[in-house]
Amino acid sequence: MKRIGILTGGGDCPGLNPVIRAVVKKGIKSGFEIVGIKDGWKGLIENSTIKLNESSVLNILSKGGTILGTSRTNLYKNLQDKEKAVKNFKRLNLYALIAIGGEDTLGVANKLNKEGLNVVGVPKTIDNDLNATDFTFGFDTAINIATECVDRLHTTAESHHRVLVCEVMGRHAGWIAVYTGIAGGADVVLIPEERIDIKEVCDTLRKSCKKNKGYAIVVVSEGAQFKKGDMVLQEKELDAFGHVRLGGIGNQLAEIIEKETGFETRVTVLGHIQRGGTPTAMDRVLGTRFGIMAIELIDSGNFGKMVSLSGSKIVAVPLSRGVSKLKTIDKKLYEVAKVFFG
Repeated sequence: MKRIGILTGGGDCPGLNPVIRAVVKKGIKSGFEIVGIKDGWKGLIENSTIKLNESSVLNILSKGGTILGTSRTNLYKNLQDKEKAVKNFKRLNLYALIAIGGEDTLGVANKLNKEGLNVVGVPKTIDNDLNATDFTFGFDTAINIATECVDRLHTTAESHHRVLVCEVMGRHAGWIAVYTGIAGGADVVLIPEERIDIKEVCDTLRKSCKKNKGYAIVVVSEGAQFKKGDMVLQEKELDAFGHVRLGGIGNQLAEIIEKETGFETRVTVLGHIQRGGTPTAMDRVLGTRFGIMAIELIDSGNFGKMVSLSGSKIVAVPLSRGVSKLKTIDKKLYEVAKVFFG
């Protein structure tokens, strides 16, 4: 019986457990033994595993997070870690490995595949910024959570005649902000792809407050930047993949808005609320379809691929294409949001 490993790396997101469940159920039916690798690439370095069977995935479809655990571990940060991971891949007698993650996790998977290991990737990120797939699972849940929060902010903003700034996730791409802004009826949406013109923002808010009986809603991506400034950071230390920790743009923006317009301004930072909890039906279905396709690729010996959503179809694309660049916001979509500014 051929053995398949499966791991989840990077930030958690709703929909991971539906993928794991689909891989286990489809894999067992296809004659494979499934081994879960704990805590992402860290588990492969430490040879930390758990056998997965049908009872292991009972009732996890609606559960957020990942039953396998996760970490932000970069095998290629030092040579010893990579060598340990490769040795353990062989020690575990893995025929193939399914790596579920975003650009960093799948970037490592792509490198391992190029070194001769049988690897298949499954794209995951609430940011929806992975290339070569129309949508990633986790995104639908994140925007539904964020939209509900913005709906609630409308009522308190209107009651107190305030400007409320809602900071959402989005390091380099504004997908969450734009979808949330359109669905939640925001007056201004600010994204990493477009530098913030604070004068334009304040002018728009003045007009909005006049129309809205004295209140307005701003949705801003955590990675948005001012025209003459850098990203707003929580700290300058880098993680294992060289990323800075973002946060604080909402507070800085609110201070400027209040100073320039005189409107009382408050901030809500959604943070990890967006990536926790029960996945939507859409993310459960997409994750399930991705997991089944991953097994089908392995069963046919089609390695070095990433499963992808293209229109309504699940297809396979080269892993290298999936991690070649980030998928930033469609400018036409941002223009839709701009129609409602002010």
